[in-house]
Amino acid sequence: MQAAEGRRGALARVTAADARMLEDLQRTAFDYFMKLTRAHNGLVADTSRRGSPVSIAAVGFGLSAYPVAVERGWLARDDAVQRSLTTLRFFAASDQSGTAASTGYRGFYFHFLDVQTGLRTWQSELSSIDTALLVIGMLTAAAYFSGATPAEAELRRLATALYDRVDWHWAEHAGAVALGWKPECGFLNYGWQGYNEALVLYVLGLGSRTHPLTAASFQAWTLTYQWENLYDIDLLVAGPLFMHEFSHAWLDLRGIRDRFMREKGSDYFENSRRATQVQRQYAIRNPRGFEGYGQDCWGLSAGDGPSVEPQAVTGRQQTFYGYAARGVPWGPDDGTITGSSVVASLVFAPDIALPALRLMYGQTAGGRGRAVHASGFNATAGGGVAAGGGAGWMSEGEFGLDQGMIVLMIENFRSGLLWRLTRGMSCVRDGLKRAGFRGGWL
Repeated sequence: MQAAEGRRGALARVTAADARMLEDLQRTAFDYFMKLTRAHNGLVADTSRRGSPVSIAAVGFGLSAYPVAVERGWLARDDAVQRSLTTLRFFAASDQSGTAASTGYRGFYFHFLDVQTGLRTWQSELSSIDTALLVIGMLTAAAYFSGATPAEAELRRLATALYDRVDWHWAEHAGAVALGWKPECGFLNYGWQGYNEALVLYVLGLGSRTHPLTAASFQAWTLTYQWENLYDIDLLVAGPLFMHEFSHAWLDLRGIRDRFMREKGSDYFENSRRATQVQRQYAIRNPRGFEGYGQDCWGLSAGDGPSVEPQAVTGRQQTFYGYAARGVPWGPDDGTITGSSVVASLVFAPDIALPALRLMYGQTAGGRGRAVHASGFNATAGGGVAAGGGAGWMSEGEFGLDQGMIVLMIENFRSGLLWRLTRGMSCVRDGLKRAGFRGGWL
């Protein structure tokens, strides 16, 4: 197996057993979208748990996963095109009135939708980042399905129209790009601050030909960045690992730099490699004394966690947080590991991610690979079965965002497919250039 072309960072030998493991993990993760996508509207459930609403971000991951499935021979091209078209047709015709019982407003969409009607549910917010993840999925499908058939031509036309409809500039509010908006109260109180997963949002917003973000909005965001030295490693800090990973599922950030990274002599891809190393160092040190942490068991990120009574851990009462964004080195940390974040680290640091994946994949509790697909596992918390088969806890069901990252990042590790597709998008190139990126493939 060949790793992605030009992959930086320490190399790792990928054995035949590793190749089989990655194929199994990727194919099993893709099956989530085959099982949890509604046939009549193309919407994807947030989780496999009964009663789950639609996550618009999971829809974006599903649209991006179809090209992978076609390339790998898991899904016929015509079937993938029709599934993608069903989704895009739904959003093109969706209620954009912005009322409490609509699908979206100004080209943005509510975070959670009803699986049957596609209307807002859970009183969720109009989400800027989740809309961006949905839109990049639409554009990815359009870039891959480049044939001359009427269906593929319609797919590309709809994806372009839906992207052009997003009023990114409207989302600039009070000096920042807003996290979200609700019909009951308007913009949420907080905008994007500190380094996080929003890079793909800014690139799409800056690259828009209809309602672009201002270049000043991106520079204002980078002014809130925090550069630190952790365990003798210099990096741009974001505690949860997913913040260093999500944008990289689509954006090839190897060797291209904005003003901030030029000043630091680094780039965002290298920064994610360093963040992966910091995660491993934290687990080795294990300052809070959790079970299972070590050089091959790390990965604090956003995900499901135990909701059990506090218990004594190394002389203190440890609280468990349920679903939360966990991070290092300042927490929160309750002993919960997210396996998909380790999969996503393959492209950055395969030398340390592969050994951790081998360990997690080989655990038998709940079935082979279960510890990787689960949204979280915790060997410290009681009330369930841990990754190693002993006392502990493991998340029930699966989450669409986790499975999407597994599909996309394994593919980027294996072939670089998603990166090649987005490098060919004029809106991505334009957005990166307007953000000040130069060098490399750009």
